[in-house]
Amino acid sequence: MRKTFEITHEKIKPARMVDSVKHDVKKYLRRERNKQIPKGADFWDFDVKFGLTQDTAEVIKLSEINKSIDTAVEGGATAFYIEILAKPGIRVIQESEFDEDDFEPEFIEE
Repeated sequence: MRKTFEITHEKIKPARMVDSVKHDVKKYLRRERNKQIPKGADFWDFDVKFGLTQDTAEVIKLSEINKSIDTAVEGGATAFYIEILAKPGIRVIQESEFDEDDFEPEFIEE
């Protein structure tokens, strides 16, 4: 999804337009997540860019989309650009910070 959303409309209030944009984003994410995951991947990951224009769009986290939209509207923006691209993701297991040799379980005596 690469789209510039207009918030101003002659008959619709800006708050309803913002709700509509958030709904469209959720609908797109749901549609992409329901697609079959390619072999070798564990989940769908998303690259997200947000800005007032396509040229000024910056990379943000997926969880920051609603916050970015609200910030843009509070700042007086009449339009903003969102780019969301789906990509296959591979789950990475992080190693623990301690060795198993260093770990001694505590036993509670009753």
